[in-house]
Amino acid sequence: MKIISRLALILLASVMALGQSTPATDSNQSVAEQLQSLQKTLANQQAQMAEQQKQIEQLQRQLQEKQAPAPQVVNASMTTASSPATAMVQSDVEKPKESPLSFRIGAADFTPGGFVDFENVFRTTNSGSAISTNFGAIPFSNTAQGQLTEFRSTGQYSRFNLKVGSKFHATDITGYLEGDFNGNDAATVFQTTNPHTLRLRLYWLDLKHGAWEFLAGQSWGLETPNRVGISAAPADLAITLNEDSNVGVGIPYSRASLFRLGWHPAKSFAWGVEVQNPQQFTNGEVVFPSAFATTLGKQFDPEGGANIPNFFPDVISKIALDKSGDRHVHLEFGGMLTSVKIAVQNTPVTAASPFVTDSKLGTAVLGAFNFDAFKHARVLVNGIWGSGIGRYLVGQGPNAVVVPIALTPTVFTATTSMVHAGATTIGLEVPWGKNTQFGAYYGGDYFQHNTFVDVTSTAATQPFIGFGGPNSPSNNNRAIQQGTLDIVRTFWKHPQYGSLVMINQASYLTRAPWFVATTPTPAPKNAHLFMDYLSLRYVLP
Repeated sequence: MKIISRLALILLASVMALGQSTPATDSNQSVAEQLQSLQKTLANQQAQMAEQQKQIEQLQRQLQEKQAPAPQVVNASMTTASSPATAMVQSDVEKPKESPLSFRIGAADFTPGGFVDFENVFRTTNSGSAISTNFGAIPFSNTAQGQLTEFRSTGQYSRFNLKVGSKFHATDITGYLEGDFNGNDAATVFQTTNPHTLRLRLYWLDLKHGAWEFLAGQSWGLETPNRVGISAAPADLAITLNEDSNVGVGIPYSRASLFRLGWHPAKSFAWGVEVQNPQQFTNGEVVFPSAFATTLGKQFDPEGGANIPNFFPDVISKIALDKSGDRHVHLEFGGMLTSVKIAVQNTPVTAASPFVTDSKLGTAVLGAFNFDAFKHARVLVNGIWGSGIGRYLVGQGPNAVVVPIALTPTVFTATTSMVHAGATTIGLEVPWGKNTQFGAYYGGDYFQHNTFVDVTSTAATQPFIGFGGPNSPSNNNRAIQQGTLDIVRTFWKHPQYGSLVMINQASYLTRAPWFVATTPTPAPKNAHLFMDYLSLRYVLP
């Protein structure tokens, strides 16, 4: 009714204005002037009618909004059905706003991630490990530790990461930071409160400009097999589905400080060259010549700790080829150059005894491939063989030994010699439906013996020293093997809230040393254990 009344008033005003604009009493006004005046009046009236039409349309919209049905109320005690506040509350309840998976500061996008992990580990012998299995220290069954089982529940493998991405002109910039709580714990860590130590896993900066890439920081090294390309992103690595913090036997890898230069002339081809932090390493397995043992103990890790000398950085290069399509194929091959250097004083030491330095180079070849054998099922294979690479095989073997040399029957010096080693892994990963994935793997490490007589010894019978000789310690391993079955089950997943995942890893391991004592009682030829990981993990979106 209000709209009709306003329309009538508008029309009446228009007629009155038209009548006032053409007075009949003015007899002197010409017809032309009257027509001109009438045209002006009509133009004014048309403008007024257009404005009035806008007002009518606005009034109609307001009327329709008032006549629309009010939304239902979830909680009637909060407010009435016709209250505007109720509509806002109901809208927020029915259509929650999606939280962003990243946030922006300046010109950079920050994307947090990680997972909360509840880990349970059972082993049939007491290897002295928590979530990182010490593959080279599986106890023999004729020892007390070989008769004891171990079980551990912990959250220390929980992880967080932060990815930062930006762009400067034509250069893509990516930063990555990752940490967990598997650091150097105190001896009392499992007594009461389990105060696990924060550990820095990865931190690197990656720059990509055209076909070139430069990466610097702490990253997975190029010797680590990839699923695709030469990427340093954890998701692009072929390191199995294993839950073990030490990954698994047969997988060469490092997470060391490095500089990497990559070239990507095409999507199917990548070439990387990397210089990586070195470490002269013996794993406590090498027996040094008795005349030089004190001096040499400070030149190798772990005898001398972390602050030991190194000749030059390790150099690694790798080429990767990828074929995309229905069945992805990845092939990679490369090489490694490493080194060792010592300094000793000829013995017997006199005022004139000079210091003698000696260095050796170690080399290795490496390769890996994976392909889709059938839809979504992937075969993975990797291998490495060379000298001086023991620390890259989960630190289970030495890089080098020290050989004594007799200059005269009474004067001695020393030189270095690399230890050969190799590793391989063969695996199959098969999905089962949308939420389950199976993995089956075999992995093996092999360390070649490098032994000789200690001519500097004053014992009546000079012993064999080095690595893997007669009467060598039981930690001088010839071969370590592991077979594994993995099941990864995703119970629930949402792009905004994350996912709930169960991971189960069942593994059987054997360890065979180079020498097994036969007295006082014959010892087993190898040590073995079965272990099972069961993890319940909440993964951040």
